[in-house]
Amino acid sequence: MTATKGALDGLTVIDLTRVLGGPYCTQLLGDHGADIVKIEPPSGDEVRAWGPPFKNEMSSYFIGINRNKRGMTLDLKKPLGREVLFRLLEDADVLIENLKIGTLEKWGLGYDDVLKPRFPRLVYCRISGFGPNGPLGGLPGYDAAVQAYSGLMSINGSEASGPMRLGIPLVDIGTGLMAANGILMALYERERSGLGQMLDLSLYESGIALLHPHAANYFLTGQNPKLIGSAHPNIAPYDKYPTNTGEIFIACGNDRQFAKLCETLDCPELATDPRFVSTRDRNNNRDMLRTALEPRLLAHDGQKLCDELLRRGVPAGPVLTMDEVFAHPHTASREMIEEIDGYKGFGHAINMHRTPASVRRPPPRLAEHNVEILKEAGYGDSEISALLDEGVIVEPGDEARAD
Repeated sequence: MTATKGALDGLTVIDLTRVLGGPYCTQLLGDHGADIVKIEPPSGDEVRAWGPPFKNEMSSYFIGINRNKRGMTLDLKKPLGREVLFRLLEDADVLIENLKIGTLEKWGLGYDDVLKPRFPRLVYCRISGFGPNGPLGGLPGYDAAVQAYSGLMSINGSEASGPMRLGIPLVDIGTGLMAANGILMALYERERSGLGQMLDLSLYESGIALLHPHAANYFLTGQNPKLIGSAHPNIAPYDKYPTNTGEIFIACGNDRQFAKLCETLDCPELATDPRFVSTRDRNNNRDMLRTALEPRLLAHDGQKLCDELLRRGVPAGPVLTMDEVFAHPHTASREMIEEIDGYKGFGHAINMHRTPASVRRPPPRLAEHNVEILKEAGYGDSEISALLDEGVIVEPGDEARAD
């Protein structure tokens, strides 16, 4: 895709985040045109070392969530480092961080006492594990631990497996998406008030906010959800099934779709069977429904059946592996693979026709843009050399520090 000015062109974001939730948020903003200045400590974002695999001394984990950013190092424990940050914030719209709660205050960078009065238009977003208050306030949180704590793990898995971690870091990614939404809301409100504000997000709250429909079911029944594998707690058939060529997922959300499924499988009588005639009936008799469907599905080629079902209005899909997903012609037609300067990653889920997202920069090497960013902020060569001598910044490309 040709690089264009995105919807957020002109927005400057100072990014003090690391690991996943914050970087996922800022990558999304960067994809849509924001200038993301990723500031790492001299040791680097720890996920630079989360591998193998690696490319150019950067882990795949870091590469996957740090494109469209300019990278610099800054030791904020040092007064000179904090002065650099203040200089950068003079022209910034957003500051986002996920440091341990209290860290910025300890360094003399607290929002209420310092940042808000000095930069009244600044939108400040803090991401933490559990928030600043409450019994768990201020404690650290990683995705999997919060999956457990927030109840997400209790709804994932089967009776045989027991509760399991979701295969993607959904809490981190979900928090990143919520942070991006919150930042844009605050920027929209700033157009009216002229003032920035603080956003307080936590992995814990995001995890709980992702519990639909299980939380809604619990509030109505008072009963904990059961582990039912890939099935849906409220709808049937909405599950994974074997076919002659592999597993597929069938997602019938209404009676019309179920009738179409039965027609396609040459068993229209199932759609009028009193046990299966309505969503409620099918859900109450899901085991009998599965017994009736499985032998019919086993007679079919899974991919061909899914294609036919989709064209008849029944949501269905083969269970594809990574290589199959990224080789699929629809993936290519929707431009869901991006490549630039040796970087390769997934495409954009938000398709804006007039101001589309784009990939303009590969993920930065450690400290890659130190000089460029500092000169934009008004620093001269001698000042930059002094910052280097004082250990406030490090030489570009010293990835060994991140190990």
